[in-house]
Amino acid sequence: MPLIVLMHGAGQGKELFRFTFPLAEELGVVILTLDSRDSTWDGVDSPFGPDVMFIDSALQYTFQRVAVDPQRLALGGFSDGASYALSLGLANGDLFTHLVAFSPGFIARPAPPAGMPLIFISHGTRDHVLGIDRTSRRFVPLLKSAGYNVTYREFDGPHTTPLPIARNALEWLVR
Repeated sequence: MPLIVLMHGAGQGKELFRFTFPLAEELGVVILTLDSRDSTWDGVDSPFGPDVMFIDSALQYTFQRVAVDPQRLALGGFSDGASYALSLGLANGDLFTHLVAFSPGFIARPAPPAGMPLIFISHGTRDHVLGIDRTSRRFVPLLKSAGYNVTYREFDGPHTTPLPIARNALEWLVR
């Protein structure tokens, strides 16, 4: 089955993605939601480390219990979680075949890029938390020029993940 690991934004929790569970069931996608070890993900406000180890352990646990399609293994998130997914996912593109970033704010480089994961990015045009002009509208052309296959969706809205965008991302993962 396709698997997507979803990571919340700063100050939020894994419950943020509960609204996607019925959609995932409909499309046959396994969702693994995790809480960061602190108020946000390491690598955002501290060196990479504890959260990376936690994600690795959670993946090992999941792989022992679920028949995961290795060609449909996604890392994703919202806001800080989206930034984290892009940062960690590009460095681990030999494991993660797909990256999903809902309203990301930055891309850090914890290690050189590996592999060429497919990338889905969405962002609201009225995002006043992580403005689209200084984030996604800059990342997408850079990622494309580096050879990544990027699907990009802008929507008329604030700093959020609307259900139709979440559906679009999960449908993109399973096709």
